[in-house]
Amino acid sequence: MAGPLRSPLLLLAALALALAASPAAGASPGKAPRLVGGLMDADVNEEGVQRALNFAVSEYNKANNDAFHSRALNVLRARKQVVSGLNYYLDVEMGRTTCTKSQSNLESCPFHDQRNLRKSLCSFQIYYVPWLGSISLVKSSCQSA
Repeated sequence: MAGPLRSPLLLLAALALALAASPAAGASPGKAPRLVGGLMDADVNEEGVQRALNFAVSEYNKANNDAFHSRALNVLRARKQVVSGLNYYLDVEMGRTTCTKSQSNLESCPFHDQRNLRKSLCSFQIYYVPWLGSISLVKSSCQSA
């Protein structure tokens, strides 16, 4: 009885090995194949990236003792990782505005003109679980630019 099953199982095992050894289907030449759960570049305009960015900027402003708001000048790099939710990794150039934290409309605030008060480079990791409506700032680090 084991004889008739042995051939199809060997063929299946050989096929699995061949697929594991071959480049991923759809991978561009010269690029490493994407791994399940691996980091991938994300479009800055993607809804999830924008939500993560807005949350990170809000948390950044809450955490610092500056009297002025800061906002994103430029997103240098956006990546995402599918886990039991989504991890977003954002490298952001932050700018200090002329608006105090008592003012509410941050989007129209101009940036400071003085170079030493102007920019920081920040890296944020945001964990977002859309189906639970849960978002949290996992890591944040900034340095003056």
